[in-house]
Amino acid sequence: MLEAPQLVTNSRMLYFTWVPADPAAVRALVPDQLQLAENNQCFINQYVVDSDDQTSGFSAYSLTYMGADLAGQDTPDGAVPGRWWTHYLNSSAEMREYAAKRGVPAQAGETILEISDGVLTATTSDGGTPIIRTTATVGEGIAAVGRGQLRYITEVDGTLTSGLYPFVAPLAEGWEVTSFEFLAPDHPTYALRPADPLQVTWGFYSPSSSFCYPGGEGPLGQMP
Repeated sequence: MLEAPQLVTNSRMLYFTWVPADPAAVRALVPDQLQLAENNQCFINQYVVDSDDQTSGFSAYSLTYMGADLAGQDTPDGAVPGRWWTHYLNSSAEMREYAAKRGVPAQAGETILEISDGVLTATTSDGGTPIIRTTATVGEGIAAVGRGQLRYITEVDGTLTSGLYPFVAPLAEGWEVTSFEFLAPDHPTYALRPADPLQVTWGFYSPSSSFCYPGGEGPLGQMP
């Protein structure tokens, strides 16, 4: 049985936030006691871990997770909003079990990241059917190194729980989302579809992001 925390290194990761088309639909997916960010922005992380050797205990896997940014739940340094997962599609049954025990809404899914001529395409599928596709421009160089923590909030046995996840991520230069499509109107993730025109508010592509999973955890309100 895997015990927390676990380390993942050198994942290929596309992570960004956007303003949704239907804030009421997003609100319905978040517990009433949590306040949404002022602009109701959502987040998505589409990433791939290509080898078992990039983890301390997991097998290779792909993952897309998404949800809503929160107000009043920032990381201890105040740099990043706390976040609530609404959807979490992971290719590894072992990791789904690990995450579900920590209140994550884990289900099966697959994510593929491909780069050709400076264009990154990230496709998330559920049951073999593509449901989300992102395209972005990506430069060859590294513009900076992002480092710090993220805070994710889950519900475990009726208690809201906060987890801190440290990360180090070289950030690709020339990064910009050019298209963000929710392809399946009948899929639950469609509630988070973006406003038109697309308003990306933050994000990055990293060819080698490393992080701990999960980090320090405890009841919400008792964590730093």
